[in-house]
Amino acid sequence: MKTPAENLPSLLLVDDDETFCAVMSKALRRRGYEVAVAHDVENATRMAEEEPPEYAVVDLKMPGDSGLVLVRRLNAIDPTTRIVVLTGYASITTAIEAVKLGATHYLAKPVDADEVIAAFHKADGDDSISVASNPLSVDRLEWEHIQRVLTEHEGNISATARALNMHRRTLQRKLAKNAPKSV
Repeated sequence: MKTPAENLPSLLLVDDDETFCAVMSKALRRRGYEVAVAHDVENATRMAEEEPPEYAVVDLKMPGDSGLVLVRRLNAIDPTTRIVVLTGYASITTAIEAVKLGATHYLAKPVDADEVIAAFHKADGDDSISVASNPLSVDRLEWEHIQRVLTEHEGNISATARALNMHRRTLQRKLAKNAPKSV
């Protein structure tokens, strides 16, 4: 006979921010999920291999492998897992890559549990979103280009710097800054 916890949908929450995980896991449990928490890609992969989750919330930027690597792994383990990628470093490139790799949706932090749950169940695009009339700023275009090249080189800073014909330290300095505003 199943216990009540076994009847709850399983959710894997992966973020290196332990405070965020504590708050978000508590909120998701209150909304009816059985939550398992990991703070890096390797532990999350191990947990998913042992018990594939129905849902996953994955932070994009963590020490070691990025959340994109985990999205690919989770999708390989169980293609029916609904994955939402969270990031404080939103870019068009990483959003596209996350979806290509199997993410259901992509949200920019800060985000609350209700937004995450809504994203799990969002199957279609929203054609009512307004199209921006202003072009992206030069700083934002540079950020997007760097993110695309970084993704192409699987997060390798040295290879990305060579591809961009940029000094490695300059690239690291640019990556350490927050993404510039869109306009």
